[in-house]
Amino acid sequence: MEVVTLDIIIWVVIVALFILSFVGIIFPIIPSPLVIWGGFLLYHFVINADELNMVFWIAMAILTVILIVADIVANSYFVKKFGGSKWGERGAAIAVIIGSFVIPPFGILILPFIAVFVIELIQKRTAKEAIRASIGSLIGFLGGAVAKVVIQLIMIVWFFVVVFM
Repeated sequence: MEVVTLDIIIWVVIVALFILSFVGIIFPIIPSPLVIWGGFLLYHFVINADELNMVFWIAMAILTVILIVADIVANSYFVKKFGGSKWGERGAAIAVIIGSFVIPPFGILILPFIAVFVIELIQKRTAKEAIRASIGSLIGFLGGAVAKVVIQLIMIVWFFVVVFM
């Protein structure tokens, strides 16, 4: 009876970690990849150490790298595509991190937009060009967020397929 109760508690924690990983998309201060891995490792070390094979762990490592890079690449790509400078790209990346502390969750949208706008004006761009680059940072963040949701879903679904199939 105690083992069953412990398993239920562990499963509740695993599912809570998976849900928390999606909260990390809105609040970047929560490290989504680490939270997902927390669920995997909890299952592996507490419930069943034999179920998650080497293919699973390698695939999750690769998807984790893609997950981390997706956000950076999407933001950089769209700022550049919308005419932003290198400084605008860097400013957007830093502003996303700072924005997660300032009026969360809206700070991660507003602060990068404002930061890119100001940086582009300092770079002697017109207001129209600065707004265009700022819109690129917004689209980049949203594109990165969508990519992260998809990758995290793949990781979590893969885990459940391996465990329950």
